[in-house]
Amino acid sequence: MNDARPVLPSVAEMEAAAALAAKALGELDRLLLGRAELHRLVLAGILSRGHILLEGLPGLGKTALVKAVASILQLDFKRVQFTPDLMPADIVGAHILQETAPGRREMIFQPGPVFTNILLADEINRASPKTQSALLETMQERSVTLLGQTRALPEPFFVLASQNPIEMEGTYPLPEAQVDRFLFRLIVRDVPEGVLHDIIAQRRRGEPPAPEATLSRGDLDRLFEVMARIHLPDAVARYIARLVAATHPTHREATEKVRAYVQYGASPRAAIAIAEAARAVALIEGRPAAGFADARRVAVPALNHRLILNYQARFDGVGPDAIIESLLSGLDEAGLNLPDDLALEPATK
Repeated sequence: MNDARPVLPSVAEMEAAAALAAKALGELDRLLLGRAELHRLVLAGILSRGHILLEGLPGLGKTALVKAVASILQLDFKRVQFTPDLMPADIVGAHILQETAPGRREMIFQPGPVFTNILLADEINRASPKTQSALLETMQERSVTLLGQTRALPEPFFVLASQNPIEMEGTYPLPEAQVDRFLFRLIVRDVPEGVLHDIIAQRRRGEPPAPEATLSRGDLDRLFEVMARIHLPDAVARYIARLVAATHPTHREATEKVRAYVQYGASPRAAIAIAEAARAVALIEGRPAAGFADARRVAVPALNHRLILNYQARFDGVGPDAIIESLLSGLDEAGLNLPDDLALEPATK
């Protein structure tokens, strides 16, 4: 039987790919101060061809981050401000009756803003469920189907959505089917005092400078090609599978916090997300294979929006991050999980 495993990238290919990733990250770090880890996770999501949900208070630079990513990667970018009166046709497009010749009229398709490379769904939870559902096919299939005809979206295609976690009036919670289609939910937090000083001292009106270094479409394609050949060892794959399975309270390796606070665990998409993102982290760091540390590094943003907690978690003030951390600390990599009283003693004569 032929081995279908792709050939690992060569040393030269890994060095070139890591240099391209470092170039993009260096430019992001220069444009948007104090967000180094956030930038690395966003790039890991892009390399994984996943969608990203950015959650944070207004004014923290979520929109600026998405625009900077599109500019550095030289991808087509469109922004849609989600509001309660937004209709599905405002996103995916619609057929319009037009006169194509004297006395002849036809229904002509007018593409919506979803026909782009990066779609910024700003304040996505402000649109009605009917409009939110218009994104389900685009996020999963990368296509739009209207009047029985399916049209493919440009490649690559990403939805980077933002939502405000505290302003709930006039919002609609995202359906679980849509939340699960996001590779990551990244929390955009306040910047420290020193970064605030740099912003007001170096940036008039807080506006970031124009990009100086960009990646060409060929550069991005080379990153995707190398990404496809990053190896995921079987031991790491088994660890990811156990980690996701343990988010279900009935699983034998579920922790006490999972059993106490989780109503429904993560879906198989979570395992796929962790595996792909772990490969992306390895690429960014110039390694041809992903390791356990890579999987742990991306586990929280890949799982924190996929756990459905019960009312006891809200009552006790326990969030998904604490539950995921309990899994990461309680699940050993080898899959043994030996109790302390069975730990091996040093050999004696």
